[in-house]
Amino acid sequence: MKYVVGLLMAVAMLSACKKKNSEECPYSAENTSASAQEEAVVTNYIAANNITGTTELGTSGMYYVIDAQGNTNKPALCNTVVVKYKGQLANGTIFDQTTGTSTASFTLGSLIEGWNRGMQLVGEGGKIRLYIPSSLGYGAAGSFNPNTGLYTIPQNAMLIFDVEIVTVYK
Repeated sequence: MKYVVGLLMAVAMLSACKKKNSEECPYSAENTSASAQEEAVVTNYIAANNITGTTELGTSGMYYVIDAQGNTNKPALCNTVVVKYKGQLANGTIFDQTTGTSTASFTLGSLIEGWNRGMQLVGEGGKIRLYIPSSLGYGAAGSFNPNTGLYTIPQNAMLIFDVEIVTVYK
């Protein structure tokens, strides 16, 4: 009898350790790709600015340059990344950034698709520049600030992000 009670307690404790469905990653990879026109915007920008060393991410129309690979601790969907970053439009207008020693924390999967894909290419300490076509960014909706009545990111805008991954939490 003692053994049966002990066995039941062990089973109960082990089943309590099992992940619940609500704790599983709710995000999945999207198959979105840029249209030929959107990809042309990105490749024309790269050519016009004599940017070298870019690589296309699959056939997505998104391009990137890795400045530092970082370590082997690369994020995946549902991991939290602590980053330093700067986001700008093709005309050089900075629309968002961390400053000085400040960082920002995000969960991969909850971001624009360009970030969800691009962050997985480098590890902690890694630095990457992303050239994101509109459909992997804010698309036709852009990013509208209802308080000012202005778009912080215009509709159908190509985005450029410089990102350094400081920490990855799995």
